[in-house]
Amino acid sequence: MKAIHQMIEEHVRRWEISRKEEKETKPLPVITLSREPGSGGKLVARAVADRLGLDLFDQQVINAMADNADTTTRVIQTLDERGVSMIEDWVSAAISDRHLWPDEVSRVLMRVISAIGRHGRAIIVGRGANFILPPEARFRTRIIAPLENRVSRVAETYGVSKEDARRRVLRTESDRRAFVRKYFHSDISDPVNYDMILNTATLSVESAAAAICAALS
Repeated sequence: MKAIHQMIEEHVRRWEISRKEEKETKPLPVITLSREPGSGGKLVARAVADRLGLDLFDQQVINAMADNADTTTRVIQTLDERGVSMIEDWVSAAISDRHLWPDEVSRVLMRVISAIGRHGRAIIVGRGANFILPPEARFRTRIIAPLENRVSRVAETYGVSKEDARRRVLRTESDRRAFVRKYFHSDISDPVNYDMILNTATLSVESAAAAICAALS
């Protein structure tokens, strides 16, 4: 957690400096990356971030930003008045378009993700970011693979049995599906929710990353 908080502090300080210097950076690309558990999606995200020089925000970082009220406030305060107004518009549009009734937790999550989206040049892994950011502010990707491939990858990565790996994959898959259904009234696996879907059973991590980068060029 210490490393995560240090990472957040670095992001916030850089955003604060950028605001003070009144630098207007191009808000794109913001890549949202959804992934099936065991598909290697986070490895693809890291490869894309390295290739394009993007900030990588995963579930742990975003949750840490949203779970601490002081940190959330600092993140929002790195935006100018126009930026704050814009993210509030994005959140309102997401709520209206999807007929949501967000609780305070989900509303804070949406504001944090919108703030990251406003700053731009980032890749956001999970947390329903593809349902929050508007079309002009994101490129939606999803990484998939057949179940057996994903089970084998998890078993090898964590040094567990195939049976244990299968349980982990299916439990995580169920949790992510439930999260998207609860907070965004949508099906995480519906292809209409993505601009690009890549299968790591037939593509290497580097090939998948290259395909995403090529789509943005």
